[in-house]
Amino acid sequence: MSGMNGRDLVRAVKDIGTERGRRAWRSAWRHRRSDAVGLPRRGAERARVPGLLTGTEARPGGGVLRFARSELLVRVMVGGAVFWSWDGAGPTPSYAVVGTGPEPDPRAVLEPDTGGGWRVVSERVTVAVSRHGALEVRTPGGTVLRREAPPRWWEPVDPRMGAARWLQRSEVPADARFFGLGGRAAGPRLRDGAYRLWNTDPKGGFGPGADPLYLTMPVQLVVADAGTHLVFHDNSWDGRVVLREGEEGAGSGADRPGASELRMEGGPLRCWVLVGTPARVLQGWSGLTGAAAVPPEWALGYQHARWGFGSAEEVRRVVAGYASRGLALSAVHLDIDHYDGHRVFTVDEERFPDLPGLSRELGELGVRLVSIVDPAVKAGDGVHASGLTVGAGGAFVRDARGGEVRGEVWPGECAYPDFTDPAVREWWGGLYEERLAQGFAGFWHDMNEPVSFAPFGDTTLPRSARHALDGAGGDHREGHNVYALGMARAGWEGLVRLRPAERPFLFSRSGWAGMQRYGGTWSGDVESSWEGLRASLALVLGLGLCGVPYSGPDVGGFGGSPSPELYVRWLQLGSYLPLFRTHSAIWAGRREPWEFGPEVAEQARAVMAERERLRPYFVTLAHLARRTGAPYVRPVWWGTPEERRLRDCEDAFLLGDALLVAPVLECGADRRAVRLPRGRWYDTATGAAYEGPGQILLDAPQGRIPVLARAGAVLPVRAASGDGVELEVWAPARGRTGGGVVIRDPGPGFGAGEVERYTVRWLGDAVVVEDEAGNPVEGVTVRGL
Repeated sequence: MSGMNGRDLVRAVKDIGTERGRRAWRSAWRHRRSDAVGLPRRGAERARVPGLLTGTEARPGGGVLRFARSELLVRVMVGGAVFWSWDGAGPTPSYAVVGTGPEPDPRAVLEPDTGGGWRVVSERVTVAVSRHGALEVRTPGGTVLRREAPPRWWEPVDPRMGAARWLQRSEVPADARFFGLGGRAAGPRLRDGAYRLWNTDPKGGFGPGADPLYLTMPVQLVVADAGTHLVFHDNSWDGRVVLREGEEGAGSGADRPGASELRMEGGPLRCWVLVGTPARVLQGWSGLTGAAAVPPEWALGYQHARWGFGSAEEVRRVVAGYASRGLALSAVHLDIDHYDGHRVFTVDEERFPDLPGLSRELGELGVRLVSIVDPAVKAGDGVHASGLTVGAGGAFVRDARGGEVRGEVWPGECAYPDFTDPAVREWWGGLYEERLAQGFAGFWHDMNEPVSFAPFGDTTLPRSARHALDGAGGDHREGHNVYALGMARAGWEGLVRLRPAERPFLFSRSGWAGMQRYGGTWSGDVESSWEGLRASLALVLGLGLCGVPYSGPDVGGFGGSPSPELYVRWLQLGSYLPLFRTHSAIWAGRREPWEFGPEVAEQARAVMAERERLRPYFVTLAHLARRTGAPYVRPVWWGTPEERRLRDCEDAFLLGDALLVAPVLECGADRRAVRLPRGRWYDTATGAAYEGPGQILLDAPQGRIPVLARAGAVLPVRAASGDGVELEVWAPARGRTGGGVVIRDPGPGFGAGEVERYTVRWLGDAVVVEDEAGNPVEGVTVRGL
């Protein structure tokens, strides 16, 4: 059993005792045999480097540089994004980049550089290439942000033996910090170590040490004194990133630069680099890969999920529990147990005899129903039969011999739709009509890494499985990481066709670069521990810096029973994150606030009431994320990345521009230190003012966590009457002004929402708020006086 480690062996022995385990064994052996037949064997390989520069050719935005054994395309785009690629790879086709990508900058010029190299010079960035093929990204002033060594390829001597593997080594300034790479439990700052690029179900609850998780992407955000840059290697193959932070030389010692090493198992070597402030970089990334979907207004409220609701009566009981205690609830999520035999797009009519009726009943209480959707389709059922009629060869992934790939998932033996085929995406999107008819208002995609249960080896499809890849053709080595992205696209486009007047609510466990176009994500099965709580924040911050602004954890963790203290702290953190949802496994403890006793229920009431009050602010942040690419939840260094102490702060975050949230992440803590960015900040609980930059110590009893408001901030909040939106303003420092923008919910459709801009200033001894036309705004609550 080659490739089986000790953990696999334990899993294998445990699984063999159940019928599902035995089926999973058979499935895993089938997959292994499939790969033995269908994957090209790696024979002899030869290494290649570019060699010496032999000639150049100017082209719009830059040019082509020809080397003895390779060629490099360098192009600066309108807006300053840099694209470079080796061996003829173009920016498209791409699963991440929208359309054909940005236009080349006509003002960028290719000109000779020192030492026999060349450079492309533009307004915002210079790209220099040495005569050996090393590449530097420089600021207009000449400071090096990133240095790429000449790449190295390992190519099969026999070209029929598959794709070339490659390695790219890079250096960044000694003071730089790495962020990104998708959802990483050990983040948001990525320390020295190896990070795999292969979407993976870690099986069971995960903590900070688990890697990889469900959602990886080859996107790094690098923050240094010299500037911030984002680098994206547009390649969906399996890969590994090894990071090493740099070290500044003490005294007269030399600096050791930070280093990044990327090894990919195949696919093109092509790269995008965006430079500027964090805000400008994320705006450019949003422009390149697509604007973030805005969730419906209700999806910015509190939501309750559970695997194991069991029946419609249980759902009614839980909803009534929230209603009778005056706790705001926006949605209830039904997991796989509401399906008939776990089969997607079905309903267990015995336990849920009238789902549309239940949906209407809950709707009258302001509560929506959200349905889980898994990609795996039970072989032989009605959905499977309908998929067999799609296109010429059916909707499902096939092996190298043309047979349907089968795996073992919750319903039993399953087939997998090929979401890289446009016809399959259209068919799958149409299936959501059944869900809408059942009364569901939103959807969460699960198990879409995709998962096939296996007691040993990789718990996914065989790497030799064939995918359409939108006409390009290829196997699962290339299709795996974009599988969930295709599923999200299929669901989103289907829902837009079925309900063109409503923007969909969709979030997905797995995905890839560009997934924000179709919705958000959540943590997956984070463990019920203080480490899991910390990992929850790391995931949301890291994903936001990769362009996915809407996410959140399973409050309380997925698989365990949190203590009352841990539950309250998790609820407090979750209430300031975009997706605010409790969720738990069928074997785990309850998550309703009153199950933890009367004191916790009262603390939960305050947490949920504050989330409701701030919901108009979350609406504004959602629309700003779409317009600007800025995540709702931002690192505290977002506005001042040059402040090194803030770059290392991982236990607090900014919510938009106005609030700094400092969650309690340690057991037993009733105070915590908070590092402030520059400017004046008010403790929203006491009104006390503090001046940043600096560190302060604040009380954090179990009933509350420190939240600070920026002086001069304008916050749209729910009116005290519960109807409409009013403005809450925090006084600017004397002699200073403030302001902010507000975007009200434009309704359920795709309206952009009007941007309202406000200015805050002192007028004598009073703080006045004025609109864009200079008119005073009435009915404003001013705090911090």
